[in-house]
Amino acid sequence: MARGVALAAVPQQREQRTAELFTELHGNPDPGYAEQLVDELVRVNLPLCDSLAGRYVGRGTEHDDLLQVARAALVVAIHRFEPRLGRPFASFAVPTIAGELKRHFRDHGWMVRPPRQLQELRARATRGRQALEQAVGHEVSIDDLGRHLEVDPQRLRESLAAGGGYRPVSLEAPARDDASVTVGDALSDQGDAIEELIEHLDLRRALTELSHRDQAVLRWRFAEECSQSEIGRRLGVSQMQVSRILRALLAQLRIRLQPPQQVAA
Repeated sequence: MARGVALAAVPQQREQRTAELFTELHGNPDPGYAEQLVDELVRVNLPLCDSLAGRYVGRGTEHDDLLQVARAALVVAIHRFEPRLGRPFASFAVPTIAGELKRHFRDHGWMVRPPRQLQELRARATRGRQALEQAVGHEVSIDDLGRHLEVDPQRLRESLAAGGGYRPVSLEAPARDDASVTVGDALSDQGDAIEELIEHLDLRRALTELSHRDQAVLRWRFAEECSQSEIGRRLGVSQMQVSRILRALLAQLRIRLQPPQQVAA
């Protein structure tokens, strides 16, 4: 085991040793010796395999499960690899192992499983956002991403929200900086419906009293989920100015939504 790990510490040495082992494996018909060679190939390439599994840690699946999937995929890659094609083993093993890890997440990694179409759209949206932001050099809004992918923005929001199905937030998690209030405490029950309706109407009335520009800023930020940079470009102001506008608007709304006795005090 130590020998394989030491070799694997340097990729070039690992590839050289791997190539030597495959040459022996395909040139020796003895099944017993072939099994030993496969075991040695696994030992040499374990760090590569475990490194790929480590990329998926923290997404709702136990680390040991990820290692098991990745190592099983490594064995599959060893048996399927064709040295005569002349390419390095790593170039074949990495996509093979990564593919098995992704399939494991697709089939077993969801605590709350969304529809398959949303899962696929979420993966496409993640890749598309990275590519678009690299191309334009700044954060992009959901609407921008939707136009880029030719997908309805609301559908896109649903797919991105589905990411919470990997590891939903615990009801015991702190809801704010004050650890004494949990997410469960912040959830409403059916008895709050009338109060929520009243608050909704109060908020709508307060919003109608704002200027068209201020209404647009709030809509862009909280409905369309635009970044402050995008809002600044639309208004022709800096991101810092947008931040100040938002702080002032939220403070103004809080005052307007306070009960009358609190305002008088």
